Amino acid sequence: MFAVRIKNLRQSRELNQVQLAEKLGVKKQSISNWENDNIQPSVEMLEKIANVFSVSIDYLLGNNPRECIDVSDLPAEVIAHIRLLIEDLRKTKK
Repeated sequence: MFAVRIKNLRQSRELNQVQLAEKLGVKKQSISNWENDNIQPSVEMLEKIANVFSVSIDYLLGNNPRECIDVSDLPAEVIAHIRLLIEDLRKTKK
């Protein structure tokens, strides 16, 4: 699951492997290995990756029991609006 998630996140931000490697302080080969499911990053690196993409480590590993929607490439005001919509939907559900 991690290999798919990191590749999708990278591509959704229109980053190539070299650019992501630079953001994380690793070599391009590390990104390639992760995306091809050859190796897994360390826990410390998972934290860095999660921070770069503004997602949880659980999301990266596919451990989230709920469906997640990746909004990290949206402007802050759009994310705030989505949060308000979710709150309104929760209120109407009760």
